[in-house]
Amino acid sequence: MPKYKLVCFDVDGTLIDNVTFSWQVFHDHFQTDRHRREDAKNRFFNGEITYKEWAEHDINLWRERNAKKPEFLKAIGHLRLMEGAMETLHELKKRGIKLAVISGSLNILLEKFIPNFEEFFDDVFLSRIYFDEDGSISKVEATEYDLDGKALALRKIAKREGISLKDCVFIGDYLNDLKIMQEAGLGIAFNCEYEELKKAADVVIEKKDLREILRYIL
Repeated sequence: MPKYKLVCFDVDGTLIDNVTFSWQVFHDHFQTDRHRREDAKNRFFNGEITYKEWAEHDINLWRERNAKKPEFLKAIGHLRLMEGAMETLHELKKRGIKLAVISGSLNILLEKFIPNFEEFFDDVFLSRIYFDEDGSISKVEATEYDLDGKALALRKIAKREGISLKDCVFIGDYLNDLKIMQEAGLGIAFNCEYEELKKAADVVIEKKDLREILRYIL
């Protein structure tokens, strides 16, 4: 029997390499207004708008630029799947461990780099953009489970599945992973540049190969 029953992954910088913030990649590509982005970010951190409203605001900036799906895919053309990602997911799945994504990232990254991601992950918490036939943004579902909300998502899955938090693992790389890292029984800081997160983690992995996590989980 595996020691852990649930393994949760961040996306940007964890499952996907060459990226810190996918949102920033799209803003840079579509050349959106930096001042309006900064203003929305400040309003969120000052408690004036919700995370969902902040995300929807930024997605509307892409809409204003008439951003189409092929352009989104072009914007992430330089990214790649993290080394060892597929082998790691296959191995964990084979052992009967439940898998989840808890991320502030966007569905289009998983769809491009792990097209069959729903076969691996029992739960996927991230923001979703839907496109119509001509490639325009038709609908948006912004996640409420980023930043401190990531820990809420972990608790939600654990409660539903009857899994103790000490039997849960989270793998992430950025400061928005701090709270969930502290909640999980095993917190792995992977490909991480932030001392605060490394201190909160139980394990720090510098090598950019997701297979490195397996020895701590299995």
